[in-house]
Amino acid sequence: MFDIEFIFRVALAAIFGGLIGFDRQKKHKPAGLRTHILVAIGAAIFSLISFKAFPQDPARIAANIVVGIGFLGAGTIFRAEKHIEGLTTAASLWATAGIASAAAFGFYWESLAVAVLVFLVLEFVEVDALL
Repeated sequence: MFDIEFIFRVALAAIFGGLIGFDRQKKHKPAGLRTHILVAIGAAIFSLISFKAFPQDPARIAANIVVGIGFLGAGTIFRAEKHIEGLTTAASLWATAGIASAAAFGFYWESLAVAVLVFLVLEFVEVDALL
């Protein structure tokens, strides 16, 4: 049976992931638009499967999303001369997975608000400007 709400939640997660990925893409970061969309889709699907297949313990699969995203994020972090690169991108992947999971569990407005907040932080908060 085709579940339109399942597709809606995954699509919403993909849109929110795309919003964050757009910022990373335009700044030529290691994980851009496609990566963030795919992370969002994956996190949403695993969250929904966890919720629908294991309603008595939906946190079991969903909790492991954090672990999986940790491995992806670690792949974006590297040392360059005297500083570390990729931490913000790793954090944005982590946040994207959380936003996607929230959208998958039906927290539509909350996940939108957090996606916009993450986008605004990535777009307007510059560490060099604060120092």
